Amino acid sequence: MRNALNSKGKRISRFAILAGVLAALCGLIIAAQDKYTVTVPNGLAFSEFRGYEAWQVISISQAGDEMAVILGNPLIIQAYLSGVPGNGKLFPDGAKMAKIHWNSKTSETFPTHTIAGVQRDVDFMAKDSKRFADSGGWGYAVFDYNAGSDTFRSGTLADKPPQGHDAKCGLACHTLVKTRDYVFTDYSHR
Repeated sequence: MRNALNSKGKRISRFAILAGVLAALCGLIIAAQDKYTVTVPNGLAFSEFRGYEAWQVISISQAGDEMAVILGNPLIIQAYLSGVPGNGKLFPDGAKMAKIHWNSKTSETFPTHTIAGVQRDVDFMAKDSKRFADSGGWGYAVFDYNAGSDTFRSGTLADKPPQGHDAKCGLACHTLVKTRDYVFTDYSHR
């Protein structure tokens, strides 16, 4: 009888320890930011781009010490493959792009190569001609990344370049390519 109680007590203790560990892990998970809850006031939400990490590459770019990859959802990829914007047509509503920026660094394993280092931010564009009628049909968002806390925040006027507090934050720059439906990036040859 004593062994049965002792065994039962050990099971209860193990269960209590396991429950405590699980509770602590759940607390950490809940405390960690869910990037999909971040939004630009009066603008785009990170959640509108869920799964962007797996989108197809449109192109890459580099400016100074900053590297970027430009990704597109299937709708914008189909538009590019049909000749947009070079054929004079507009991107369809629902087309989306993501541009992820990193600080560049020298590769430790191949020192003659420059590679992506710490992530800086992610920019988004979404085509919705009704929702964003006053910005050429496109909504824009910039979400700055803090590597120390592994969190994102919407861009602000204090950032470089300054970011407005709505979906038009990218319109000023993109007006330069109005004749290309406000899109700078060409689909890179494969």
